[in-house]
Amino acid sequence: MTTSATSRRRLHRICAIAVLAAALGGCATTAPQQAGEPPASVREPQQIDEARALVRAGEQLSGAARNANDAEVERLLSQLDNAALARAAAAMPEGDPLYNYAGRALLRRGLALPRPFDRAAWKFDAGNRPAADRDGYRPPVRLGVLLPLTGELAVAAAPVRDGLLAAYYSEQRRRPEITFYDTAGGAMGAYDRAVAAGSDFVIGPLGREEVSAVFQRGNLPVPVLALNRGTVNPPAGNASFSLSPEDEGLAAAEYLLARGARRVLAIGGADDTQRRAIAALRERLTERGGTVTDVASGSTEDFAPFAQKEGGIDAVFLATRGSTARTLMPKLALAGLGDRPRVATSQLQSGTGKAEQDRVLDGIAFPTEPWTTRGVRGLPSAGSVGQRLPSARGPAARLFAFGVDAWLLTAYLEHLALASDGRVEGATGVLRVDGFGNVQRTPAWSTFSGGNPVPLSDAGRG
Repeated sequence: MTTSATSRRRLHRICAIAVLAAALGGCATTAPQQAGEPPASVREPQQIDEARALVRAGEQLSGAARNANDAEVERLLSQLDNAALARAAAAMPEGDPLYNYAGRALLRRGLALPRPFDRAAWKFDAGNRPAADRDGYRPPVRLGVLLPLTGELAVAAAPVRDGLLAAYYSEQRRRPEITFYDTAGGAMGAYDRAVAAGSDFVIGPLGREEVSAVFQRGNLPVPVLALNRGTVNPPAGNASFSLSPEDEGLAAAEYLLARGARRVLAIGGADDTQRRAIAALRERLTERGGTVTDVASGSTEDFAPFAQKEGGIDAVFLATRGSTARTLMPKLALAGLGDRPRVATSQLQSGTGKAEQDRVLDGIAFPTEPWTTRGVRGLPSAGSVGQRLPSARGPAARLFAFGVDAWLLTAYLEHLALASDGRVEGATGVLRVDGFGNVQRTPAWSTFSGGNPVPLSDAGRG
């Protein structure tokens, strides 16, 4: 039996990292037990041993090499089922460098942490703020917000700004002074102006390249909650929050895996958002023993060849707009796939709104924001806000909710960092912070019923 090119590359990468780890640890044939390692009498899954070695080797890496190393750690952990992963994490002693990775994997599956994240590397210091309220509310004293207030991205930034301000003014307790800084002339310059003006916390920037530039500066004098993912993890004491297509692909994969779907047909277009969601879905399914059998175009006329493949199709993933999905449903039914579970991205709602046309979408699960489907405590309903603010209507409502949560994270970041069950019921979903400063969002799930979007009652099952 021959080894695939992917397997060979993975083996070579593990061997290379193992050689590096051996070189760092010396040449002794029998190494003493390291601090944080479980006793030899405790037998762990092989994936845990391999992942722990990679994490230790990764401490000497940076940039792309570190990212590749972390991806291999995540792949190994993904091979464990929920029970095995939870047991392994619970057995890890304080200071085990693998714990934060295992904890992040648990959060992505919607599982509880056995204890708070180890914050030796990522610490958030709110010591300059007034004492926290009983619920953990502890906002900064002076807040700077970095957004593109002019230029091409100003339209996208407007609902984020308005959502942040809506949540800010809805809070009746102590609030910080707040100042907005335009990033149209450069995010780094805007950050420096916020620091010079005395801000003790900064929200933003919004662009991916801007976030990477800020994080690559390293130690920042004032902590940041970036509104996107960068190419590197946030520096110590900083955090990042996003509504990325990758997050939706990962959430869809976990949703399907929890329901026993392993062979998934993905349907999407050339849109970058759709391609990124499908790529994330494929990666997560592959890690967990599943597969994307094919990626079909939204313009496909006959799905029978996909349905008739050996092994069959367990579920269908739709990375399409609702208007495209409507044309796909009869074609999937003709191919014998009409009774398969169907999961979509949030784009499914785009191009919908007429119940008589949207009835064909009934039963499709898709991630949504709790604020738009169920409401969020302390905020008016999405419908009432949308009547007054154009920035809270239609597709913009999602970015409005994102701005709401940017404020909530700012006020509750210390609470999220210190508690094992630290969570905020946000406008975009349940918010937690992993051991690396990345906000993990568990979205709400909805479906169509009678052509109207309704909350999905059993979305938490798994």
